[in-house]
Amino acid sequence: MASIKILLRNKPNKEGQYPVVLKIIKDRKPKVITLGISCLKKDWDEVNGQFKKSEKNYLQRNRALLKKKEQALKIIDDFFLEGIDFTLNQFEAKFRGRKSSKVTVAEFWNEKIEDFIKAGRIGNSKPYQDTYNSFFKFQKNKNLVFREITPALLDKYETYLRSNNNSNGGIGIKMRTIRALYNYAIKNGVVDEKYYPFKIYKISKFKTVGAKKALTRNEMKLMEAIDIIKYPHLTNTRNYLIFSYYMGGMNFVDMMKLKWENIQGDRIFYTRSKTKGRFSVKMLEPVKQIVTYYKSQNRPTDYVFPILLKDNLTPMQIDNRKHKTLRKFNKQLKEIADIQGLEQNVTSYVIRHSFATNLKFAGISTDVIGKSMGHHDVSVTQAYLKEFKDDIIDDAMSKLLEEPKLKYAS
Repeated sequence: MASIKILLRNKPNKEGQYPVVLKIIKDRKPKVITLGISCLKKDWDEVNGQFKKSEKNYLQRNRALLKKKEQALKIIDDFFLEGIDFTLNQFEAKFRGRKSSKVTVAEFWNEKIEDFIKAGRIGNSKPYQDTYNSFFKFQKNKNLVFREITPALLDKYETYLRSNNNSNGGIGIKMRTIRALYNYAIKNGVVDEKYYPFKIYKISKFKTVGAKKALTRNEMKLMEAIDIIKYPHLTNTRNYLIFSYYMGGMNFVDMMKLKWENIQGDRIFYTRSKTKGRFSVKMLEPVKQIVTYYKSQNRPTDYVFPILLKDNLTPMQIDNRKHKTLRKFNKQLKEIADIQGLEQNVTSYVIRHSFATNLKFAGISTDVIGKSMGHHDVSVTQAYLKEFKDDIIDDAMSKLLEEPKLKYAS
């Protein structure tokens, strides 16, 4: 949780006395808050964090320190009881009697980015960092507080983005990031919900009706049938697309992190990186063939696929490798589609989406599809789906190997 300690600063002031400070440590991050009193080093009991008897008025001063410590612990307890995962800035604001509304958007935003990085969630930190850079290029005031993010300000930011040739999709990502940040701020007690601007400023307008997002079963068969003898450089991409599709639209990041220990018998057990949901998926025959292929390579790492080439990589190294290999994967998916005569812009997302669409056309319940893909956005649906057993999911996924009973939409 958090720890509190009262101690002296390392450096004396102009009078040769050492300021007494309160030090709070949370998630291994410290913050030092001055208490407005100081003493000579010889008058300080370092072990017990209090004044020695040699200090004039030591009893009164120690009572004052005890009150400060009790105040700090009460603030921590109050945050805990309210279910707030507080930041150090929020603690300081409460301790000093500064209203939470004075916590700036910039400092709260930066702490959120730091928390993502510290937790190894580099991918999550990037849209926050990109949107931060963009927003404060538009809004120069770093002292902006959350209640000042109004629908009118968001309209102006949208106009600014459009003037800089941002697409609807790009604007939508930035606005959703700000909305998520605002929700975090409400949860942490930094701003009152009554100021929430997204009740008026709607993000749904950025949804675009683009090109078809899924391949039909026949189109998937064409992608799978790429001649890897003629095009050997496409072997891994062909294997990844088949593995992703027949593993329930498995995300590229989860494939990348998959280890041999995740494979037990004819099932693969893994935890999805994005949602932390746990999965147990039966391997269909195409998946078994790919697993056998990579097993025969005897690479000196714990990973199934030759994407992460070393064990014990840092989160940043893993993220950099992900971006490099995912970019190559998407580029080669387009190459396969072009070779096989498909006009669609095929990406890793399209492969994942195709799994869901093709099960739907095979007559499988949307609820079962959602369960197999680990959808968690709708809590009611997730609560309903948790009762499904592995054999129901296994039977549903086996439909991918059967001929469609219904005609696919074009």
